[in-house]
Amino acid sequence: MWRVLIIDDDFQVLEGMKKSIPWERLEAEWVGEAMDGQEGLQKVKETSPDIVITDIYMPVMNGLEMIEQLKQDGFSGEIIILSGYSDFQYARQALRLQVSDYLSKPVTMDELGGVLERVIHELEMKEAERLEQAETRRRLMMYEPFVQKEWLKTVVTGTQERAITEESMTPMKQGAWLSQKHLIMGIELMGTNRVMNVSLTDWSLYRFAVANIIREVLEQDWPRSEFIELHSHHAAIVFHIPLAQSDADACARIREIGKHITACTFTYLKLSIRTGMGSVQTDWKQLSDSTEEAFLDLLQQTLTEDQGTRLTKPDVVEPDFTIRPIKFYQELAEAIVYAKEEETLAIVDAYLEQLRQMPSVTPAYLQYLCSELWTILAYSLYSTGVVLDDLFPGMRAGQEIAKIQSIGELREWLKNKIVGISSQRGWSEQSKHKEAIDFMIQYAHEHYAEDIVLEDLSKQLYLSRNYLNRMFKKAMGETFTNYMIRVRLEKAKVLLAEGKYMIYEIAEKIGYKNVAYFSAIFKKQYGMNPSELGKK
Repeated sequence: MWRVLIIDDDFQVLEGMKKSIPWERLEAEWVGEAMDGQEGLQKVKETSPDIVITDIYMPVMNGLEMIEQLKQDGFSGEIIILSGYSDFQYARQALRLQVSDYLSKPVTMDELGGVLERVIHELEMKEAERLEQAETRRRLMMYEPFVQKEWLKTVVTGTQERAITEESMTPMKQGAWLSQKHLIMGIELMGTNRVMNVSLTDWSLYRFAVANIIREVLEQDWPRSEFIELHSHHAAIVFHIPLAQSDADACARIREIGKHITACTFTYLKLSIRTGMGSVQTDWKQLSDSTEEAFLDLLQQTLTEDQGTRLTKPDVVEPDFTIRPIKFYQELAEAIVYAKEEETLAIVDAYLEQLRQMPSVTPAYLQYLCSELWTILAYSLYSTGVVLDDLFPGMRAGQEIAKIQSIGELREWLKNKIVGISSQRGWSEQSKHKEAIDFMIQYAHEHYAEDIVLEDLSKQLYLSRNYLNRMFKKAMGETFTNYMIRVRLEKAKVLLAEGKYMIYEIAEKIGYKNVAYFSAIFKKQYGMNPSELGKK
């Protein structure tokens, strides 16, 4: 209801308007009255009206003086002047004070009703605009972390074609990025049996568990850093290095941090990762050079699953650094995730054309590249709920890849596979709501300690709760509620392994106020009580 305050020193005018204005039709209500400007100011403070109807000539303080004071006080409502004085001087003053309308007495109720209708319509438009702006701000704030994450990804991989400017940073980031040196560490989650044979939801949990451990190590060992997930099984860390620190000292320390991350990941998750390092860059806009070097370092390694020994394979070394494979991998992964067949084929063609210009491309490198691309296709589709092996039943990818001897053969093989993938109806369907699913997963892992209700997420994503739940279950193989429980319990396992917290403290940290309930669902999931696992 729109709130209307009437100010006039004529009691009969006050009573007449109170009785004659079609309040219900206008969806408005009378909230008070006053008989002079001074009293009117007080009533405005007490009632916070949306519309003030006022006379000009009144005792103590006239209407124009009152309006001027209201404007100085920041009153944002609408003002209608209803006066027996039609003097041009008064009208000019009213115009200067930006009143909504100026009516001369006597006025019919039809005239006043028409003016009120127009003013209320303007108020409705303003309110709709205000709500829209508030919603836009809310959504921007909600998506700000995701926007910044995408910005970081483009800087790290070099996938942003237009010039990246300092204005695209948040003020908080500018200090770290503009006044320090930078180095990239590439991270690869090894494709062991433990990783390759898991469900989509378990794969999602592994990714976030690895990310959490890496962030905890970084917070302890090198807080001036940022972690970002890249394509499929790859991620990167940006290390910000003080200008006064020598490159050699920084690289030595960062190398030790890489060992710490590898050890913690295996200790807590029994997952194997390996790391590669790029060079120090003084200009953050050249950071993608360090990224390419870091993943070239990874390319030159093989990791034996039991000992972690590094070996170099000269016949598989990247033929030329200038063609930037990491940028290509990232663009390919994004095109696959969002079901863009033509873009996927164009990205492959452009990269292979660059490769064709290189003089030293060996069959061994082409087979390695094909294997990498097949892995990226598999992981990218997997993240949308599509299993690549299901699309090509009975295919022996390793044997087919081993037969590739030329760039032309590689292109033909990839093209056939991409066309085969795109012909599957499930690809585009699963990709349709990939962003919503990603948001839900990210939200679960960042807010597991809170009371998360699917209804709240549905409002943020503008999708119904039931539809959102069905969509999540179809993509992930389980309901969001069950996924949330598993996220919390996986975090509990990590906290138990640290051995620093009591059971009730762990329950609180993962969002359970009832310790008995936490213990019950933990035992149901893992077959033992939290205290029993903590002793192992």
